[in-house]
Amino acid sequence: MLEQLHRAEVDGSTLHTCRACKAPEPYLFLPLGDHAPGQMLIRAEDLDKPQPAFPLNTQVCLECGLIEIADQVPDDFFRHYLYVPSGAARMHSHFAGLAKVLAERADGGLIVDIGSNDGLLLAGCNALGCRTLGFDPAENIAALAAERGVETFIDYFYPKSAATVLESHGPAKVIVTTNTFNHIGDLHRFMEAICVLLAPDGTFVIEVPRAKEYIDHTEFDNIYHEHVSEFSLLSIAKLAEFFDLEVTEATSLPDIHGGSMRVFINRKDLGLGASDGVEAMLAEELSGGMLVRETYDELASRIGTMGGEVIAMLDEMKAKGLKIAGYGASARGNTLITHFGIDRRYLDFLVDRNPLKHGLYSPNTRIPIRPVEAIEEERPDVLFVLAWNFFDEIYEQQSAFRAAGGKFLVPLPVPRIVS
Repeated sequence: MLEQLHRAEVDGSTLHTCRACKAPEPYLFLPLGDHAPGQMLIRAEDLDKPQPAFPLNTQVCLECGLIEIADQVPDDFFRHYLYVPSGAARMHSHFAGLAKVLAERADGGLIVDIGSNDGLLLAGCNALGCRTLGFDPAENIAALAAERGVETFIDYFYPKSAATVLESHGPAKVIVTTNTFNHIGDLHRFMEAICVLLAPDGTFVIEVPRAKEYIDHTEFDNIYHEHVSEFSLLSIAKLAEFFDLEVTEATSLPDIHGGSMRVFINRKDLGLGASDGVEAMLAEELSGGMLVRETYDELASRIGTMGGEVIAMLDEMKAKGLKIAGYGASARGNTLITHFGIDRRYLDFLVDRNPLKHGLYSPNTRIPIRPVEAIEEERPDVLFVLAWNFFDEIYEQQSAFRAAGGKFLVPLPVPRIVS
């Protein structure tokens, strides 16, 4: 689903320049240890084989507030991908709303979705009569999009491929990327491609998790080898300036992926300027200490405390003989259980609604992944909610589990038991 992950400017496992604003020496505040990529799920026949693992060293640029890790994912890692947004009911309604926004902006022009995945967003645009094209390197996912009637250009998004699409389809009035910008290793090359394909009066729309929520809610699990960045609005604004672009509008999306933002970018020569909402969000970031080293030292301390609390809760449950399953075989969940050392000693199995993951095993911890129906079959006493950002949806779906006395352990933003 994602952009070409070029090798960032790194020294070993850490960056020595910010991938957005190019400021030197981002501050390393959270070394998470060695992790296999969060989506590198294991087949049963490969359980005894070693997995490639890379340091997950989380840094922050104190000039723009970009939280980032070094780019170490193998080349062409995203040619076969396992995440699809369609598994969450919330994303259906969210993308339906976004489709209306994009259709109005496009006004009959071409809408291009970078990292279009299974076509959920563009199918909504097509239903409104829009002209669309997806951009995605994963052939298996593009096949799912085709079933929705969504055309996909199967490749990574970089200047050469953008020029190919420009020649065949013309300029894009709207380019959109949702939960994909955070996967981009070489942001400057990606933005070069945006400038190739975007119409002179076009709009580039980014939906991406926001660094302020990462800090405020201790969302350390939203950084992994596919999610190489957690953006502040300031980092996007500074990046845009390199390309004679500017952030013109921005809104908060508190219920999407643990807290995201929607950012609108246009060419400077249009003279649109920044909205009041942009100025307010930038001021909020500065007043929240996002450019202050101590903010991140305190965050790292909170994460350490959280890990101790979660393990203590799990130890107490196991001492009582309780059966525990994990809900959500997500990449962010794999960051959490790997860092905290939560393996099959604690979790008997994981469940996930995505059939592409069934029968596989989690990276690093090698916990089996089963369909959600396994909850009814195996009757665990506790569900450890790794997909905590969708907990309200999971809670509603699991009425039978709740009726049988089942409890939920929700690790973020503060570890708690929900019964």
